[in-house]
Amino acid sequence: MISIKDYLSEADAVLIGAGAGLSAAAGLDYAGAAFQEAFGDMISRYGFTDLYTSSFYPFRSEEERWAYWSRHVAFARIDPPALPLYRRLRELVEGKDHFVITTNVDGQFRKAGFAADRLFEVQGDYAYIQPQRGTDGRRFYAEDLFRRMVREQHDCRIPSELVPYYYQGEIRLGDRRGEVMDINIRKDAGFVQDDQWDAQSARYQQFVERHQGHRLLLLELGIGFNTPTIIRFPFERMARQLPCATLVRVNRDYPEASLPGLKRFHAFTDFAAFGENATEIK
Repeated sequence: MISIKDYLSEADAVLIGAGAGLSAAAGLDYAGAAFQEAFGDMISRYGFTDLYTSSFYPFRSEEERWAYWSRHVAFARIDPPALPLYRRLRELVEGKDHFVITTNVDGQFRKAGFAADRLFEVQGDYAYIQPQRGTDGRRFYAEDLFRRMVREQHDCRIPSELVPYYYQGEIRLGDRRGEVMDINIRKDAGFVQDDQWDAQSARYQQFVERHQGHRLLLLELGIGFNTPTIIRFPFERMARQLPCATLVRVNRDYPEASLPGLKRFHAFTDFAAFGENATEIK
């Protein structure tokens, strides 16, 4: 049986593109028993069915909104360890020049040991907060604040004195003179792309340019059609345009290529392709 290791062995460099399907396959269950246990009171109160759709709920107060988001971030970003599938991926690219572009905001690549200067986290990071309108283009690492919010919330609310506001260039807790804050994830025009984001983007472009004439493996993992213009479609274009690039896609629901005539394209329907047992789509 063919496995991803076979394609890796032939590659000079590896560009990993990862989406939500990778984290789902790794075990981050946004709708199962763990979600129901962690959010039982909110499920009863608000009618939540899963962690994705609940993120769009129109909370009536900042205290309720941050009670939810602190628990969301703890569940999906702070508390989970490096999951085995991510660790396996890190082992597979060991010794290869590699780079990661991901739409995931759960920090799993960092936890698994991928170097920060080899990551482009396009859609942000759950662990950061920012002014809601993107004022000043600043964001703040807030893990300790989230932990405190989770610890001190009651009846699906955090204390008013823990609500973060952006005032005069810094976070002020409970200071309503400031601007309302939000999670640093891309959802509207206020999303903050700071100097770190710009540096990640530049390193991504440099990696692609550096390996245009090399045997570049485009390893696309768990990306559907929610935001296909970020990774899925560009990877297909690179596979068609770069003379020595090979695209390997792992996708349970959408393994097929969108562009016709891709000669160096291989698809798998599950992550058994990371090991010895793999079923390839011909």
